[in-house]
Amino acid sequence: MPLPTPTLPPLSPDFRDLLYELSAAEARFLIVGGYAVALHGHPRATKDLDVWVDATKDNAPRVMTALRAFGAPLQGLVESDLETPGVGLQIGIPPQRIDVLTHTSGLQFDEAWPNRIEVVIAPDLLCPFLGFADLLRNKRAAGRPQDLADVAALEAVKAKTPDR
Repeated sequence: MPLPTPTLPPLSPDFRDLLYELSAAEARFLIVGGYAVALHGHPRATKDLDVWVDATKDNAPRVMTALRAFGAPLQGLVESDLETPGVGLQIGIPPQRIDVLTHTSGLQFDEAWPNRIEVVIAPDLLCPFLGFADLLRNKRAAGRPQDLADVAALEAVKAKTPDR
């Protein structure tokens, strides 16, 4: 389904570089969190970029390759960590922090992947974002005040554009 031109927060060079490396490594990942909320019609300030990676034996080496090429601090992180749901990596500090997640609330990667929305977010950079319905499920399952505020805002967007 074509989306209107998204209003995304600006991508920092680090955010863009990591996404390029993940794409170049052919890693399976989805952009979730505040950037996904913005894509789906509710731009807001965000302190990080949340990247959910497929926590599988096939994908873990691709993600590790991308993290190494990016220059991420990998002290103590081993490839098998990226196969383990619930293990994560934080790179940097807010507002330029990158959170690499192997799990997100309320969803399974294989169920969310077919519903992804792909958007060109920089020259030669097509990135997959969490689909609208999955984003709502994720935000409801997380249940934090910001997540519930996002749900309300996204439902208001949907009421105005019911074809979502």
